[in-house]
Amino acid sequence: MMRLPAFRYRAARTIADAAAWLAESPAETMLIAGGTDVLPKMKRRQQTPTTLIGLRGIRELADIRNGNGFTIGAGVTLSNLLAHPAMRASYPGLFHAIAQIATPHLRNMGTIGGNLCLDTRCTYYDQTYEWRKAIDFCLKKDGERCWVATSSPKCLAVSSTDTAPVLLALGASVTLVSSVGLRVIPVGDLFASDGMHYLTRRPDEILTTITLPSAEGWRSAYWKLRRRGSFDFPVAAAASAAKLDGLDVVDVRIVLGAVASRPVECHAAATVLKGQRLTDQRIADAAAVASEVAKPMDNTDYELVWRKSMVRTLVSHALHEIRGDDMSGRRRQLARQQLLALT
Repeated sequence: MMRLPAFRYRAARTIADAAAWLAESPAETMLIAGGTDVLPKMKRRQQTPTTLIGLRGIRELADIRNGNGFTIGAGVTLSNLLAHPAMRASYPGLFHAIAQIATPHLRNMGTIGGNLCLDTRCTYYDQTYEWRKAIDFCLKKDGERCWVATSSPKCLAVSSTDTAPVLLALGASVTLVSSVGLRVIPVGDLFASDGMHYLTRRPDEILTTITLPSAEGWRSAYWKLRRRGSFDFPVAAAASAAKLDGLDVVDVRIVLGAVASRPVECHAAATVLKGQRLTDQRIADAAAVASEVAKPMDNTDYELVWRKSMVRTLVSHALHEIRGDDMSGRRRQLARQQLLALT
């Protein structure tokens, strides 16, 4: 049985208290809301904070505001988001992403902020302490070498958040609060291309809200490849959001997940579609360009060559769904479950 290491727990009631406590010792303190990722990693000694600051009691972080856009507190549980009718109607891509995260039990505990900031994953990192010690650890934790690419100067662990690609495609922004102030940045600026230092959030900052712009005129979709249909992290994913005038593409964003240490926006693939009709050929061309951007490493499930080839399929399916094609049968086949948004 894996046991948690000793730590101090402080339950915050306000964002100000949490920020002040975090500022006392940011290098040795971690934040916890649902704990679905932090606690298992502490048991495996991948993360060893001396203090945990609990955010569950901060009511402000559990708010959802639906006005000119959509503002979500970082502490809103994934299950509560799935049950929100405005989110399901206006941002179906985000619904698709959340509905495929883990299991209902974990979605009851996990939060949108926690999934957005999910730690990067790797075959050599996501193991017990004893397993990692036996191979002399890895660059991401306690070691000096990346076992995926031994000559690499940086960690190549892969981004495995489901919500980040679709939030980036939707043009969302996040608010980060510290004891000295706050800043608002686009979701894309939250991530760095480094498996170890994958977030630009400072150690003394708390992600408090996620803000989505108005979805008027926009359609979105999210497709995910995973081994198990019941629960699993993505090994390849594609999110797309498009503003259409009939079948003419006014604007579009295509973002890949689980193929790099951060979500990858495919600007070249979007250029293929902008100002054009969303025809079968244009969709095929954009999907082909997007697959060239994907450069997965051999550090997670499935063969990397097949994961890369599947990116073309995922992007194609997302664009067909945005166009209005009936993709429910193919989605059931790939996800191996019926997503409620499609029933």
